[in-house]
Amino acid sequence: MPAVRLGVAMPADRIDSYFVCATPRTGSSLLLGLLESTGVAGRPQAYFRSPDEPLWADRWRLPRTADGDIDYADYLRAALAEGRTGNGVFGAKLMWGTVDELVARLATVHPDLAGDDTALLGRAFGRTRFVFLRRADVLAQAVSWLRAEQTGTWFVGGNGEISGNTGTGRAPRFDAAGIRHHVEVIEEHNAAWEAWFATRRIRPYRVRYEDLDQDMVAATRGVLDFLGLEPPAGDGTIVARHRRQADRLNREWIQRYRAAAAGG
Repeated sequence: MPAVRLGVAMPADRIDSYFVCATPRTGSSLLLGLLESTGVAGRPQAYFRSPDEPLWADRWRLPRTADGDIDYADYLRAALAEGRTGNGVFGAKLMWGTVDELVARLATVHPDLAGDDTALLGRAFGRTRFVFLRRADVLAQAVSWLRAEQTGTWFVGGNGEISGNTGTGRAPRFDAAGIRHHVEVIEEHNAAWEAWFATRRIRPYRVRYEDLDQDMVAATRGVLDFLGLEPPAGDGTIVARHRRQADRLNREWIQRYRAAAAGG
């Protein structure tokens, strides 16, 4: 598959940045950790999630303006420095909705490109490629999302994420309406990503959660190949940094939801 610079073909051996585009509970943290473990694919994190940006800024000790805000040009430089590996490759994760927040902030840095999100991303991140991670079993994804929301535990393990693993202490509770809501949101967000790619003539590399779950090494190597990055020698260099969370409770909720839906 040819590389894409925001919809424009480019040589397969050229890359500055990439984004893993996803919806919650598709294994995005798992994939980011696997990519980071290779040492050649940047140090991808959710650097541009708006609630986390002040936390990243504090970690990087960025100065604040007189009114307590962050200069976004400073923030962008710090994120790029944090998210790059020695070969100059930068990686990050974007959930649907985050991309709009990111380009709005980039417009404050490059006002001459305001309103042109692809141009803004190109100016900020250079030659960029996109990986689209989604889950075939949307119901299982919705159950996982609801449970993570209730417990506050979005991942177990990891490597330097800014938030998402502290938990709320609340026990998970079955909620059919909540599951149905998340199914609808997932379908809406997947459709929005597809429309965004289509209107910008971007051909992302597609990864299914189910394939990632079955063979993490093969899925990671597929992404590296798409990015034009030489994978490290030996499968032992691709290491998972997050632990699986789904268990019998997830399966029970799926069965209860299906039973309730079948009963009308």
